[in-house]
Amino acid sequence: MRRALASGRPSRYNRAMHESGSRRCAGGIPAGLALLVLALPAGAAAQDGERPELTLRARPNVAFAPNPISFTGLLRGGADDYEDFYCVSAEWDWDDGTVSESVFDCEPYEPGVSEIRRRFSRRHTYQSAGRYEIRLNLKRRDDVVTSARVRVTIQGGRFPD
Repeated sequence: MRRALASGRPSRYNRAMHESGSRRCAGGIPAGLALLVLALPAGAAAQDGERPELTLRARPNVAFAPNPISFTGLLRGGADDYEDFYCVSAEWDWDDGTVSESVFDCEPYEPGVSEIRRRFSRRHTYQSAGRYEIRLNLKRRDDVVTSARVRVTIQGGRFPD
């Protein structure tokens, strides 16, 4: 606890820290502790209860047909062994009447040992011009655990009936 005396001088604690040569980062955190926090593995700083969040991107998001587009879904945050996200399948709804699914073979879940897959990618080629909303669903069995969407615009090509 930091307190200044009524006289405006620093407290004994602050004087002792200054005299001992201890360095402090912004917010008053001792430099050694700040380095310890920065040295932790990426997933270690996340709270155990924090749920991973799925994002989806398309490259490019505007193209001429027929041109393949790369889609990447990323799971961010949460623990690396978050059980609900372990061994999920990836269902891609392309919004052109087609759906693709990737199913992965996994070992049985072990807390603290099993790691969730954080990257899902696929390529898709549109034959018809239009605006499409692509949805990536991560599923365990038939239950959707989470989903994300992205839109692409396809120009040229033939127009849908």
